[in-house]
Amino acid sequence: MKIYDLESLPNPLRVRIALAEKGITDLIDFISIDVLNGEHRHPEFLVKNPSGAVPVLELDDGTYISECTAITEYLDHTFSGISLTGKSPQNRAMIHMMQRRAEQYLLDAAVGYFHHATDGLGPKLETVQIKAWGEQQRVRALEGMRYFDAVLSNNLYVAGDNFSMADITVFAGLAFADSVNLEISSELENLIIWRNRIAKRPSISGL
Repeated sequence: MKIYDLESLPNPLRVRIALAEKGITDLIDFISIDVLNGEHRHPEFLVKNPSGAVPVLELDDGTYISECTAITEYLDHTFSGISLTGKSPQNRAMIHMMQRRAEQYLLDAAVGYFHHATDGLGPKLETVQIKAWGEQQRVRALEGMRYFDAVLSNNLYVAGDNFSMADITVFAGLAFADSVNLEISSELENLIIWRNRIAKRPSISGL
């Protein structure tokens, strides 16, 4: 299998953590895509993923799977080990719900702020910017941190008692928020404690 990505970006980070949690990183050939110079918009890459986003998983039969949730679902159901997407119908539903909230409330909001209210990837790639919308996304990301702090006041992990794909997305979202100067308020003690604990997992500390 191959994964096309750029290691420093948040969505590739999510998949790399999932691979490490499943213990299958060594089964993957990583192919770096030069996003900063627009390689993800070349026709050769758009054949793999029409949205032009990384990461993309290429299976041995030539099938391309994009979107972090889809890639993680495939890996989780194909390989043994820790379950990242849940086992029972209720557990799967809870993880799916919290995973989507982690994207909407935090990761996607921080990314939206970066692309629209900062210089982003530079003028050659940021051809459309709506600053007011970007500033709204900044507020949303900070509110999202408060939301997850409240969730973690009662839960050991984002979606309940077990580490899951939702935790990976919140962790990656916070890492990206750091990079664009959206810091966690010192008041959000539950979120800070959770993050420090999650950062010690071998799948993350070893990256």
